[in-house]
Parts: sequence; C-alpha cells; structure tokens
Amino acid sequence: MSQPRVILITGASSGIGKATALKLQAQGNIVYGAARRIEKMTDLAAAGVHVLKVDVTDEATLIAAVKTIQVEQGRIDVLINNAGYGSYGSLEDVPVAEGEYQFKVNVCGVMRLTQLVLPLMRAQHRGRIINVSSIGGKIYQPLSAWYMGTKHAIEGMSDSLRMEVAPFGIDVVIVEPGGIKTEWAGIAEKKLLAVSGETAYHEQAVKVGAMLSLFDQFASNPGVIAKLMVRAVNDVKPKTRYHAGMGAGVSLTARQWLSDRQFDRMMNSAVNGAAKLSKVTRRKDRRTGSRHYRHGKIPADNN
Repeated sequence: MSQPRVILITGASSGIGKATALKLQAQGNIVYGAARRIEKMTDLAAAGVHVLKVDVTDEATLIAAVKTIQVEQGRIDVLINNAGYGSYGSLEDVPVAEGEYQFKVNVCGVMRLTQLVLPLMRAQHRGRIINVSSIGGKIYQPLSAWYMGTKHAIEGMSDSLRMEVAPFGIDVVIVEPGGIKTEWAGIAEKKLLAVSGETAYHEQAVKVGAMLSLFDQFASNPGVIAKLMVRAVNDVKPKTRYHAGMGAGVSLTARQWLSDRQFDRMMNSAVNGAAKLSKVTRRKDRRTGSRHYRHGKIPADNN
C-alpha cells in the first residue's frame, strides 16, 4: 500500500475547500485544513482532518502552520492554495486599499505560503502545488477588474513557478473553477452593489449583480471541483490545468477563438440575459421570500 500523502489545503472552512478536504481525507490521506474561521471546521475535525487557524495575510499563522505539519509529519507532499475571495465594483469606484487587500489575499498569501513550503518539497525531491485560480484568470467581465487581475496574476505566476521547480521534482497545477455554489458569489454581489450600486456605474452594477445572484440557482455544486482537485492530486502525470463548473468549457473556448471585441459582445449578452432572467426570478421571489435580487430595480436594456 502506498504511503498516504500529507496535504495542506487553505480556505477549508466552506465550499470547494471543505468538500476537497473531506474527499482527500476519505481516501486515507493526512489532511490539514486551514482557515480563519476554525469554528466552521468542526465537521472536518470530526472526519479526521487536522484543522489549523490560518489567515493567509498573517505571516505568523502561515509560518506556524508549516512548522506544525513539519514537526508532526516531517513533510508536506501537496499544497492546495484555495483561500480567496471576490470583490467586484468598477475600477474607478473600488478604493485602492480594497484592491490591494484583494491582491494580498488572492495572490500574496498564495505565494508566501508557497515560499514557506518549497524548501521542504525541494529537500524531499518531490511535491505538488495546486493553485486554485478561476476561469476569471483567462476571461473577464465588467466591474471585476481587481478580482480578475488577481486570478490573471495567479495564472502567470503559476506558469513561471512550474518551470522553476520542475528540476526539483515538484509539479505546479492550476485549477480553474467556473460558476460554483459557494459563499463567493454572494460576497462579490454584496460588495459590488455597495461600491458601485449608486454611482455612474449603477446600470452595469445592477445587471452584473443579477448575474451573480443567479449562481445560487444555476451554478455547479462544490463537489464538482472537489472531484477535480482529487484528480489533480492523484494523477501520476498531472495536467498543467484542470477546469470544470458552470460555463467553464464554453467560456474558455470562446476566449480562445473569439477576438476581444467579439468576446466583449458575448459577455455583454450574458450580462443582459442574466438581468432579464432575474426579472422572472424576482417575481417568484416575491412569493417565496428568496433573497434573489432585492437590491434594486433592473434598468432597461440599452444595448
């Protein structure tokens, strides 16, 4: 029987991270789940996952987590950088401090933890780093410049890192989720409307907010990406990229083959279509009490 892998996964308190931690633990691996909200990981602990309180923007907690695993297990075989969040709003409206914080969480935290783990993996002459990006690392949407910027950064930095560490027997893999039912969409929608809902970008904000609100109904289950993560961990010769989830295939294919202007038109059509669909959803919501799109009247489609 092969030796169980020692795996560290961040963002393990909910969504993709939690589902992935449980699947990997069920396979007999030694899994460490890290997150700020340790109280939300009691089910992971009950399943045998080692839970660690980690804030990826706090250097001390990152160092402590790696040291704990090193002392208890002597190695780290797989690092899954899953922690992150989405903050939408027009580039003009989002405060620079918020944009910087998003880069600190989604990019700098990822790379700092990677820096701390790499010496262990180099000494082992093996390891695997899985960075959770997004289809947003390959495409774009209006009012998402800061978030998309972080994911484009993850894509480029991971590609460079893959070449740097290959001589040491270390793989670097990117996972690109499409639309997934997690806390992410609700947080992004809330921030979008708080920042740009009453500015010159109001009409776009309402439409993009409608698109985000529909994730609860149409997005894929986190288990879809958890299965993909397990593949990325277990494949003997992993692909450099894996993608799945609502809209992932069609969006990435469209970006590959369409010109920028053509993709702009496709994305605008998707946003406007979501706004129209949201009108229907809101009528039902008045009867059911659902949260879907209580934020304001959807403007007329002027495109």
